[in-house]
Amino acid sequence: MDSINQKQNGDLGRIFQHYSQNNDIESLVRHPEQRKAFDAIAHCRTKALGGHVKACTNCGETQQAYNSCRNRHCPKCQFIKQAKWVDRLAGNLPPVKMFHIVFTIPPCLHKLFYINQRTCYDLLLKAAGQTLCNTAANPKHFGVQAGALAVLHTWGQTLSYHPHVHMIVPAGGFSEDKMEWHHAPKKFFVSVKVLSKKFRYKLCMMLKQALKSNVIRLPNDLRDYEQLHQLTHQKDWVVYCEKPFTSSRSLIAYLGNYTQRVAISNHRILSSQNGKVCFSYKDYRCKGIRKEMILPTKEFIRRFLQHILPRGFCKIRYIGFLSTRKIRAHIDKAISLLNRSVYIPQFEGLPGVEILYHLTGIDVCLCPTCKKGHLVQKPPNE
Repeated sequence: MDSINQKQNGDLGRIFQHYSQNNDIESLVRHPEQRKAFDAIAHCRTKALGGHVKACTNCGETQQAYNSCRNRHCPKCQFIKQAKWVDRLAGNLPPVKMFHIVFTIPPCLHKLFYINQRTCYDLLLKAAGQTLCNTAANPKHFGVQAGALAVLHTWGQTLSYHPHVHMIVPAGGFSEDKMEWHHAPKKFFVSVKVLSKKFRYKLCMMLKQALKSNVIRLPNDLRDYEQLHQLTHQKDWVVYCEKPFTSSRSLIAYLGNYTQRVAISNHRILSSQNGKVCFSYKDYRCKGIRKEMILPTKEFIRRFLQHILPRGFCKIRYIGFLSTRKIRAHIDKAISLLNRSVYIPQFEGLPGVEILYHLTGIDVCLCPTCKKGHLVQKPPNE
């Protein structure tokens, strides 16, 4: 049982499990959701969560299978869910090129955001969405009703705390009466310099109002909003816009990388031994060269736990004409105006094992002993 237990549990889960057996994690936990996520990931696909027995339809070989934790921060549990969600979403986007726009905040706001996570994350998403839609609607910049899918990330490649918003933005938008579709310029949606200034102004005003209403509190090293305001205006803020995706395949690959993603995936964890964890990361300051970083296990876990979201917080928002309330009607309208074929979802109604086989070519139900039969769950009374 134990060998199967170790084999099924993910790399991150093994690190958490081993650390909890030998150390007290209370010093790393800042709120109950962090402890809940830690325990779930540590016990994912182990006997602690229960399980069932599978038997081969050909040779009768039996195998113990344990249940998943299904925590949204668990890298092992998100794979199939991510693939299904991305496939469905790709069928709900207009058949045009997509821009990738990233809204970031300066490091001087990191402490404020961490101690007021739920409110500040919500304000960050709202400020980014309003900035994009209001700027696009201005005839001086574009003059269209825009739409976007916004996704909150709180991490950098080395698990550092770095809140930012990724946006998928259709390259165009509706006219005011929704009777025409206007295409965006080939290289940009709207000017990133304009977006940067408007985004800084809007988010700072939202933070000022939240502080005035005592909805959020300042960190101990800041005396008042004026000091915070000075820090936020010392440097220009950065809004990044990537060239548009030209095919549904590249778009789906992007969606998979950025939407249902967690702070670190198991394949990036290279080793865990002697109280240290080695993982790979992309150094974007060196043109995305892949490097390795070694951290003490305690520091590695501390960094990961920083990115556990508050309970019930929705990190994905649908903006403008992609808002969930009217998305289907708007997409149908865009399709009729554009007269183009759309992506048809492939995974609708398929079980997880079939989706996994389609994505990886691995048949997880194939009997490892005879290589002919398939493993099926045995009834509990057998």
